[in-house]
Amino acid sequence: MSTSTLSPSRPAPRAACRPVAPLLPVVGADTVVPLATGGTATYANLDNAASAPALSAVAARVAQVLPHYASVHRGAGYLSRVSTALFEQAREQVGRFLGARADDVVVFTRSTTDALDLLSRAVPAGARVLVADVEHHANLLPWQRSAATTVVRGGADAEETAALLEAELATGQYALLAVAGASNVTGEVLPLRRLARAAHAAGARIAVDGAQLLPHRRVDVGRDEIDWIALSGHKLYAPFGAGALVGRRDWLDAAEPYLAGGGATLDVSHDAVRWASGPDRHEAGSPNVIGAVALAQACATLAALPDGALERHEGALRAQLVDGLSALPGVEVVRAHPADAVGVVTFTVAGRSVSEVAAYLSAEHGIGVRDGRFCAHRFANSLGLVAGGLRASTGVGTGSADVERLVAAVERFVTTGPELEYGLVDGHWGPLTDARPAPETFLDPVTELG
Repeated sequence: MSTSTLSPSRPAPRAACRPVAPLLPVVGADTVVPLATGGTATYANLDNAASAPALSAVAARVAQVLPHYASVHRGAGYLSRVSTALFEQAREQVGRFLGARADDVVVFTRSTTDALDLLSRAVPAGARVLVADVEHHANLLPWQRSAATTVVRGGADAEETAALLEAELATGQYALLAVAGASNVTGEVLPLRRLARAAHAAGARIAVDGAQLLPHRRVDVGRDEIDWIALSGHKLYAPFGAGALVGRRDWLDAAEPYLAGGGATLDVSHDAVRWASGPDRHEAGSPNVIGAVALAQACATLAALPDGALERHEGALRAQLVDGLSALPGVEVVRAHPADAVGVVTFTVAGRSVSEVAAYLSAEHGIGVRDGRFCAHRFANSLGLVAGGLRASTGVGTGSADVERLVAAVERFVTTGPELEYGLVDGHWGPLTDARPAPETFLDPVTELG
């Protein structure tokens, strides 16, 4: 297996490209932030892979619903009935967006991490799980803690990783394959339908971490033969604290309830509890109705886009990112040209701390990127990113002007250097002289009541 992970050669200087406009309106697109050098700039959000802004349609739906919020499932009041209807409609909308089968369940959770932890506790005792080391911690740590899990080394690209997983599945010893639909480090997309068929042929099931894939691609669990998929609202332009696990009900109905509490029971006596089945079994406590409604609205808004619109938008922006960054001296793009990838691009700047570069981009240009190992330490280490990388990630609110700003700012950094001096400030990289207000004082505090 090749150990080379960085672009082997420098491409020709980039040519002018057709401007790409944002695909959908998002909240905060015109937000202005202060610069450490003085003045302000409109924030360029290139950190969508961590948390995406709310779609304007999602914010409008939340504003519409909030006045009608009340308790769900057990309230007799009219607004309780309204909220219950909204919550259950949201469950149907999320399931429809993902092509859920008639007997599948949609369990609302807090996030992808929460959903995958729930599923990990539902795997039958003694069942073996297969996962690759290229995964985000959300889809690695819940499985890695079990002695019944095998973690295989990923390949030089998504195709080789898929082949390695298929070969291991063929041994017939696994009950579940857990994979990410798209890498949060390189953006590479795995062939999910192919892996699902390989898993089923070997008597196993497949669970997909959809956090990075679903903001960029449509997935149909029935068509693609996926048993479970997990997702996060905050990745899918609905940052209101909800996620979901969607898929087969049998393992979930047989598992111990994820949380013990109100709503998860049919009857409680002095010496026994009869637990509910279906989603109720794992949704104890008052559910996040607003988060569920927001997630459903995001799904509906994305589903209304023309076929291929997401792929064309992100493909153009990714190409612009890769071409622009690869043309700069000392800048290397990790796995720059995979066969299939979403809008996630990781790069390094020779001889410079990634945290220094990220701090510079924020302080002097108002650009947000992510630095570090992206909660995928084993994969990052295998790519040679032991000291971390810089990740630029696009979304439906990104336009080519945002990418141009990033490329120009990195070019300035590697050619003329930053304007300010940088170092560790309270344990974090930042400018040693900073004209910006402290983050905690940037917005006025909430007015105290009483």
